[in-house]
Amino acid sequence: MDVSTLSLLALFLIAAVPLAPTEVTLVGMGVVAATTDGPVAPIILVASAGCLLCDYLLYVVGRRGGPLALDRVRRRRAGDATVRWLSRHLDRRPVAVLVIARWLPAGGTAGSLLAGSLRWPRSVFVVASVIGVTLWSTYAVLLGYLGGAVVEESALGLLLSLGVAVVLAVTVASVWRRRSGHDLEHARGTSGGTAVHPAEQA
Repeated sequence: MDVSTLSLLALFLIAAVPLAPTEVTLVGMGVVAATTDGPVAPIILVASAGCLLCDYLLYVVGRRGGPLALDRVRRRRAGDATVRWLSRHLDRRPVAVLVIARWLPAGGTAGSLLAGSLRWPRSVFVVASVIGVTLWSTYAVLLGYLGGAVVEESALGLLLSLGVAVVLAVTVASVWRRRSGHDLEHARGTSGGTAVHPAEQA
């Protein structure tokens, strides 16, 4: 088994673990691909497959014990805010919201658990997850690739790409918190019964 195969296997295992540093790994592999003229398609495909497996396992956990699993995510302030925002918006544009959630703090984990606890139909969830993980993996790998293409030194390219990723993440999180702050405060003062996906109401 050569180095590239082992690297892809390691990437799959990292992507399949909830809250693992998948983005850093993808950015780093994108930088390496740029500096060695390597292909990015296998990286994106393997990362997407690992993230999809992770999402599905979290979805199953959500269906069987959603509230308990979500409580662990909510222990962090950012995770709690993400869960509350998702809870208020998933019923409007579920697929789009779950895709967008991947760029929010703990969004992929929270979104999958919540979709399971709301008992989304598996087909709907898988479609949303495939779109989300593919777009997110492509974004992370290309970010690293561009950094590696701009700066010849791999270490500097990685630092540049990670710096851009941090700035983008902070910007997205700040804008999201400002826009959703009113909804989150309102959600703290409301309560309700267990929700289910509209397709399973009947």
